[in-house]
Amino acid sequence: MSIFYPIQLFADWLTYSVFSLKPNTLLAGAINFFVFDTIKIFILLAVIIFAVSIIRSYLPPEKIRKILSGKKKFTGNLIAAALGIFTPFCSCSAIPLFLGFVQAGVPLGTTFSFLVASPMINEVALILLLGLFGWKIALIYIFSGLLIAILSGIVIGKLKPESLVEPFVFKNTINVNIALLQMSRRERLTYAKDYTVDILKKVWPYILIGIGVGAFIHGYVPADFLAKYAGRDKWYAVPLAVLIGIPLYSNAAGVIPLVSALTEKGVSMGTTLAFMMSVTALSLPEFMILKKVMKLKLILIFAGIVAIGIILTGLLFNLIL
Repeated sequence: MSIFYPIQLFADWLTYSVFSLKPNTLLAGAINFFVFDTIKIFILLAVIIFAVSIIRSYLPPEKIRKILSGKKKFTGNLIAAALGIFTPFCSCSAIPLFLGFVQAGVPLGTTFSFLVASPMINEVALILLLGLFGWKIALIYIFSGLLIAILSGIVIGKLKPESLVEPFVFKNTINVNIALLQMSRRERLTYAKDYTVDILKKVWPYILIGIGVGAFIHGYVPADFLAKYAGRDKWYAVPLAVLIGIPLYSNAAGVIPLVSALTEKGVSMGTTLAFMMSVTALSLPEFMILKKVMKLKLILIFAGIVAIGIILTGLLFNLIL
């Protein structure tokens, strides 16, 4: 049984009993999705931000900076992307980790490698892909995601985008981290609680807007739409799949059943992989939250580079598979 099963029961009760909506209708599906994902995301965010705050208080920032910046060229991007694979968080919950890396002095290019890899690649999706499509597709998924994350971070790092990040992200970085290392256990818990509340206060409107848009599309855009307009014979299939996937907020494990259904309806594997990657790595709620920590220009650069990488990957795999 899923750990989120009680939340699903509550969403079902609210949708069908309190709101008296008929099951299997578009409106009911959208409302149910919105209620379930809103509660789930806020719980995940609170737990993850709190845990990351505790861990961050014990880790010397200089050590983190050395590990992720790397002595050799591009080593930091590789390590950060690999670290993202083993942190199976959704794109929204990766933001606190992104903030922590920046405040620890990790280069922005390296942090973006992590930001791309964390939601795009995770072991749950890998296992599901292995079971549904075999080891070849599973390896392509993990290799392509890793490559996109590394190259995206390298390109963004070369653009030197520090001026496009909001000043508060860098504010009092060194002094805050030194103080954290001297805290008692009780002080660390208090710090983590206050930090969690502060972050949630800043991002909650953006989360609700993003999930609301995703819920509308989830309820009113059927899977047949993508299958119809993204068939094997359509040259624009991959770019279209990426554009459609952006507002469809989900994690990789959640979108894989839809990927399986699309492939059965004739959508090519490269197109479905591109769709899955865009859903997980280019989610609308993530952009809403990122707007609090960076300027729109950097968000567009980040989204554009990742989108181009996903499109090229999808086109390549459509040719070889």
